[in-house]
Amino acid sequence: MQTRAGSLRQLTILFFLHMSLLGFLHANPLTPGTSAPAVSGVDQDGQPVDFSTLYQKGVTLVYFYPKADTPGCTAQACSLRDSIEDLKTLGVQVIGVSRDTPESQKKFQTKYQLPFTLIADKDGKVAEAFGVPSLVISARQSFLVKDGKIVWMTKKADTATHAQQVATALQELK
Repeated sequence: MQTRAGSLRQLTILFFLHMSLLGFLHANPLTPGTSAPAVSGVDQDGQPVDFSTLYQKGVTLVYFYPKADTPGCTAQACSLRDSIEDLKTLGVQVIGVSRDTPESQKKFQTKYQLPFTLIADKDGKVAEAFGVPSLVISARQSFLVKDGKIVWMTKKADTATHAQQVATALQELK
């Protein structure tokens, strides 16, 4: 039989664990007008990627998805893949980010012929820099970066029509 002190100790531990996780669940994503993070990561080939260098190449869509090769994430990636020429015409380069390994990202990229870079954010540092909760299964957020600044973001990228969301946002920014 558990003592009253033991039960109280367990409740206290659970309370503090819950409170610490809330920081991950309710992260504050970067908002339009703020500087885009000068963070680095590793791509699907295990090569380092400096985001500041990417931003210098033009408008950059940085989109976060929970897990490679799952139904929603595949729909989202394929939406962007299928509209890549339209996005390029609008001057957009696409970068996908998830907590997967470089090997998983490479398999995902190859399987679905994704013509853009995928970042393997295994340690969650890229997500943290953007204020994206990295422990939440539904952390499907996207950011448009132009001239080193966040110019648009969404906390709820639509998996089937993500490319259209981005194109609409770009049209509204003009």
